[in-house]
Amino acid sequence: MTIRVLLVDDQPLLRTGFRLILEAETDLTVVGEAGDGKAAQEQARALLPDVVLMDVRMPGVDGIDATRRIVREAGAGAHVPKVLVLTTFDLDEYIVEALRAGASGFLLKDVPPDELVNAIRVVAAGDAIVAPSITRRLLDRFATRLPPAHPQSTPARLDRLTERELEVLRLIARGMSNAEIAAELVVSETTVKTHVGNVLTKLSLRDRVQAVVLAYETGLITPGAIP
Repeated sequence: MTIRVLLVDDQPLLRTGFRLILEAETDLTVVGEAGDGKAAQEQARALLPDVVLMDVRMPGVDGIDATRRIVREAGAGAHVPKVLVLTTFDLDEYIVEALRAGASGFLLKDVPPDELVNAIRVVAAGDAIVAPSITRRLLDRFATRLPPAHPQSTPARLDRLTERELEVLRLIARGMSNAEIAAELVVSETTVKTHVGNVLTKLSLRDRVQAVVLAYETGLITPGAIP
């Protein structure tokens, strides 16, 4: 199945670069481009992309508001693409807002081409992805706002998880993919996918991004614990 991608960035040169990278892949096709958030929302509605590659800082409607508008259309029964936000080291403050807006993942703008392509496939499949470096920086930045950890006890909300599911949640919080978790636990990727699904269902979470935040908010894992 071909994954339809909408490129959103106010810099034409960057959009051209992303287009060249994506269209070199047989399963990805760029269906359109937009230079600001308002145009992104209109293009998303008209072109029905599977994934929107969304810049944050743009004139007029920025990437956070555009993400919120695009995701909100789910309430109207419209096709809602997954949004993959591109950020830079000096934009950490926007990541939380993008999460709240419904983004399915965050990548740095200097991400290697193969990681960008893989991330698009991941979110198109309904999963979420967060660059480990972003996870570290975000959680270290907001460490003082998170509750203290209680290593000897499991937060009440997590009691419904099995020990293996708790272990999987910890690894998700470290930014690990299903394949990496499978290697870590020496189980199949299918088994990991089942555990991840159980974690999200039992905790009423939308995706892995919310799972990362919950793991830190409950003290299951603490800032600085990601290697």
